[in-house]
Amino acid sequence: MTYPHLHPQSGQLGPYSLVPIRMEDREDIRRWRNEQMYHLRQSSPLTQEQQDQYFSTVVKALFEDPNPTQYLFSYLHEGNCIGYGGLVHLDRARGSAELSFIMNTALEATEFGLHWGNYLQLIQPIAFEGLKLRKIFTYAYDLRPHLYP
Repeated sequence: MTYPHLHPQSGQLGPYSLVPIRMEDREDIRRWRNEQMYHLRQSSPLTQEQQDQYFSTVVKALFEDPNPTQYLFSYLHEGNCIGYGGLVHLDRARGSAELSFIMNTALEATEFGLHWGNYLQLIQPIAFEGLKLRKIFTYAYDLRPHLYP
C-alpha cells in the first residue's frame, strides 16, 4: 500500500529500508509492543484480535485519506521487519510531528543505536521533503533499567 500525495514515502540505506507499514508485520509489531509496554503509551497487552482490528480499520484508513493524521512505516533489514515507527500526532498548521520508533526486542539491548540512527536517516526525507514539516520531536524514556538490569 502507498500513502496518497506523499513523495518520498520510502527509503533505502544499504540493507535497511523504510516502507509504508505492511499488514504482514502486524503480529511482530504486536509482540514487540507487548514486550516493551514500559516505554509506550499502552496500558495493557494487545490481543491478536485487537491488533487485527486496528490494522483493518485505523491503518487501512491511513492509506485512503489524502491527509492522514499519522504516517506509519515498517523498518526492514533485507526485507524482514525488525521495527516500525512513524510520524504521529501530525500538526500540519505548525508543521510538526512526533517521531515514534520501536524495534525487535531481541535486538534492542545491543543494536538500538545502529537502528535508531538508520531510522532517523530514513525518516528525515519523508518528514522534511515529503511532508514539508519544520520540526519533528520525540519523547525519550529512561530505558537503562530495562536494557542493563
